[in-house]
Amino acid sequence: MPRLIRKRKMSINSPPFGITCLTNVTSRLCPSIHFNRFLLYKLSVLMLTYLSYVCYHMTRKPLAVVKSVLHRNCSDPQGSVTETLHFGADDNSCNYPPFDGPDSTALLGLMDSSFLICYAIAMFFSGFIAERVSLRYFLSLGMLFSGFFCYSFGYGKVKDIHSLTYFMIIQALAGIFQTSGWPGVVTIVSRWCGKAKRGLIFGIWNSHTSIGNMLGTYIAAHYVDSDWSMSFIVPGFIMGIMGFINFMFLIDSPELVGMQHEVTSNNPETAYRRIDDSDIEDEDVASDVLARSESGDHESNPSLRSLRGSVNSQETRYNERTPILSGHHQNSHHDEPIGFMGAVKIPGVMEFSLCLFFSKLVNYTFLFWLPLYIKNTTPLSSEHSAELSMVFDIGGIVGAILAGVVSDVSSMPASTCVSMLFVSAPLLFIYETYGNLAWIANVGLLFVVGLFVNGPYALITTSVSAELGQHKSLEGNAKALATVTSIIDGTGSIGAAVGPLIAGLVQTGGWQNVFYMLITSNILAMVLLFRLVGKELKKCRRRGNIRIE
Repeated sequence: MPRLIRKRKMSINSPPFGITCLTNVTSRLCPSIHFNRFLLYKLSVLMLTYLSYVCYHMTRKPLAVVKSVLHRNCSDPQGSVTETLHFGADDNSCNYPPFDGPDSTALLGLMDSSFLICYAIAMFFSGFIAERVSLRYFLSLGMLFSGFFCYSFGYGKVKDIHSLTYFMIIQALAGIFQTSGWPGVVTIVSRWCGKAKRGLIFGIWNSHTSIGNMLGTYIAAHYVDSDWSMSFIVPGFIMGIMGFINFMFLIDSPELVGMQHEVTSNNPETAYRRIDDSDIEDEDVASDVLARSESGDHESNPSLRSLRGSVNSQETRYNERTPILSGHHQNSHHDEPIGFMGAVKIPGVMEFSLCLFFSKLVNYTFLFWLPLYIKNTTPLSSEHSAELSMVFDIGGIVGAILAGVVSDVSSMPASTCVSMLFVSAPLLFIYETYGNLAWIANVGLLFVVGLFVNGPYALITTSVSAELGQHKSLEGNAKALATVTSIIDGTGSIGAAVGPLIAGLVQTGGWQNVFYMLITSNILAMVLLFRLVGKELKKCRRRGNIRIE
């Protein structure tokens, strides 16, 4: 028996070593104090996953800041890539090969695409793997390797490496291992949090994206003019430390600490499966029958008696814990991970995936090119341009929360996204036209643009992905969320890869071409959700409670 216990403690399905140590220490030092273990575990999961994705985005930002010093007009300390190309300065003494030639803009765009294309391709496989392994190991190892490759990019300058192949391979490998982040953190949070106020919770929690961008910008800007290698080394080191902390303390599933009952009891919606379409032919008829039950006539209506029997049988099936009901045949269905094609067939997945393609294209073009755009269109230095670009991320935080709240209140996520996309398209034109006239105008417009550009992107990648990953067509299958999340985010990441690459190519003809591309992408993203918006409006007239279907 002792030998069996030791084996269980070493299993990947056991609680993390750090949690076990903390539990033992607190039980010995404070035996008379009783903690709300569920609340503490839930808060620790939210905090660790939040900090984890802060680190993921923190390591993506340095290259956007460092671009302004890799190639600039060396005769002017405040010079930039565009100034060198336009004014014909040939002093390359301060530039870093291989980015010291006239094709530097295209090469920098290629660096972005090396990361983003590999990220997009690997994301489709990442969710498939995440459903089948321990998410604590998956996330921790992904963070350790992501931090290592971010560190290696800066280490290339320390070792005076000037090979374009070296930097492209580093970016490609970083993109592959960064895919461990989103399916991992979204799945873990969804396991601990129910569906009540999901938009608000995810909206606040999703601020890690903007906080990570801001932190990465601040660190990179601090070193960009003195030693740009540290712009990569410091974030990479921080991410590696955070990966180790996750390995020691992250509880990736409530079952590991015996909290599955608390999750169910705190979230009644997860206690039973919703009524299956196979049991009731017409969902609207079922809704009307249940509505009439509120006014009486309970026993005289055979449809009502049949419906209530169906609902009660479903509740009994999923609430009882007897050995007969929890047999292998039932559990095998709910524990079997969903396949790629099964996830694609879920209603709404393709529309939101394609919408995210264009929405993320806009967001990541700002992420990778905004500091350089501000540097080229204002008299600000590289450091101050990077700091000003953080206003976009501050607006993004507000936009994510606003989109989540509106989606919760209205139960119309597609309509929420379309409304914000409709406003953001003209705002992009206004920012390009008037943003560089004055500093205060730049700050104000950048904040508003960040709010409306990031809102739909944040809502789709969090609340919408979680809802689709638990869609009623899955019939209670709990192992679909990471796969659905990876499909949606992977499709969006293809757009994120295409956007910066196109921006690097069309920017030589003027920044207005970049903004025309962004406006067109916003319009296409909006059009792709029109069918779902029509469905939401139709159901809004029929009844108040709307789900993604």
